[in-house]
Amino acid sequence: MTDPAQIPSDVPVRRRPIRDWRVWLAVGFGLGIAPFAPGTFGSLWGPVLVWGLSLVGIKTWMLFPVAAILFGVGIPICSAGARHFELKDPPWVVFDEIAAYPLVFALTEQTWTTGIIGFLLFRFFDILKPWPIKRFEYLPGGLGIMADDYFAAFHAMVLLKVISMMMGAYG
Repeated sequence: MTDPAQIPSDVPVRRRPIRDWRVWLAVGFGLGIAPFAPGTFGSLWGPVLVWGLSLVGIKTWMLFPVAAILFGVGIPICSAGARHFELKDPPWVVFDEIAAYPLVFALTEQTWTTGIIGFLLFRFFDILKPWPIKRFEYLPGGLGIMADDYFAAFHAMVLLKVISMMMGAYG
């Protein structure tokens, strides 16, 4: 995430008009422009996406290729958002959180319980970025914007599977 100190104080970058459809996707149709915790607000599209995919018959294991496709699509979308806001990784660009979220549930079915736990785990790893997640943030452009979130989602996916097995939900 970009350090707020790097944002020029004389330019309200959050309020720049968005005319490019890729930037609308990058900001999660506006959820990413929340006045606080934009990544968390933008991540709210993630559970909706996973739920919607399950409604059209996408099985849990199929979320691996879905996440891979969204990764490829997300690089130019996040790059467009970064160019629009003139920052390396603008906090308002949340497509990376949305696209990475299905990976959290690639091993564990989303239920109310696992959904809440998975969301909290994903946000935990995405916000704190423990090693090695933080290193991926330094990749160039949209690749760097996307990569750290995918590694955060991977860590959340593994831990969610362990927790769900311990809860006896899945074995």
